[in-house]
Amino acid sequence: MDTIAPDWLWAFFVVSVLVALFVDFVVLRQQGAHEVTVKEALNWSLVWVALSLAFNGLFWWAVAQDHGTAVANTRAMEFLTGYLIEKSLAVDNIFVFLMIFTYFGVPAGFQKRVLMIGIIGAIVLRTVMILLGSWLVSEFHWLLYVFGAFLLFTGIKMWRASGEEPDLADNPALKLLRRVVPVSGGFAGERFFTREHGRRVATPLLLVVLLVGVIDVIFAVDSIPAIFAITTDPFIVLTSNVFAILGLRAMYFLLAAMATKFHLLSYGLAVILGFIGTKMLLVDLFHVPVLVSLGVVVAILAVTMALSLKTAPRVAPRPRA
Repeated sequence: MDTIAPDWLWAFFVVSVLVALFVDFVVLRQQGAHEVTVKEALNWSLVWVALSLAFNGLFWWAVAQDHGTAVANTRAMEFLTGYLIEKSLAVDNIFVFLMIFTYFGVPAGFQKRVLMIGIIGAIVLRTVMILLGSWLVSEFHWLLYVFGAFLLFTGIKMWRASGEEPDLADNPALKLLRRVVPVSGGFAGERFFTREHGRRVATPLLLVVLLVGVIDVIFAVDSIPAIFAITTDPFIVLTSNVFAILGLRAMYFLLAAMATKFHLLSYGLAVILGFIGTKMLLVDLFHVPVLVSLGVVVAILAVTMALSLKTAPRVAPRPRA
């Protein structure tokens, strides 16, 4: 797995993530279970974006020292494009989380803990998948065509499902979890287990955590191949993914407050997946410049968000959790 990043930058990245997780999960958790306000979510979202851009600046400087500014510009643009794609695809993920919290009636103050655990699991899962995927792509170039076809199919499927409210009650993962895990009739604070009728049973909060984990696996299978369309450098793929995930909790509370305003965004995400899938299928025939890819993604997001603000949703808005 060839990478352009120096060893010290790998170490700096790992330390940065550990520090960020400590601040987000340990220090901030001392505030206790409380409902995150829109202002708080917006401030933290800006902080995570600023940290991601600062890291990209450091990455650019490190590459420029060893390979020159031209190479550094290209690599930094690849990071930015991958980061934006992951952030964009995370929006659909967030809407599913909102639906899960609403379905189970998870109190707003308890949602933070579920998202904390989900983010840690997502980082571990995606790290393994990305490192394995980087090795597979480097050894078996034809897998890019498989990834491309899969993304194109996913984009078409997402387009057809856009505007429809998913029926969580018929979700096979939820049905399986309910059969395997005995669940109590109500929440017991932030605890995952409680005693009911003399036996130890899981609370609905544990079921929510498990379901969020299953959903993240599904979305990871969709999003990770999308980054390989931009670059096969494992450092860029991993760091852009992880930095996008680190801000997921803050972005959830921000988007949950305005979920109905961007009701057409799923159509834009479907087009983005279709574009990336087509780009991968044509990788050996035509190379799309990174700057063009970034421009296309930004344009699609801007158009769908603008149209969302100008048109009314076709379905009833999702209730807030």
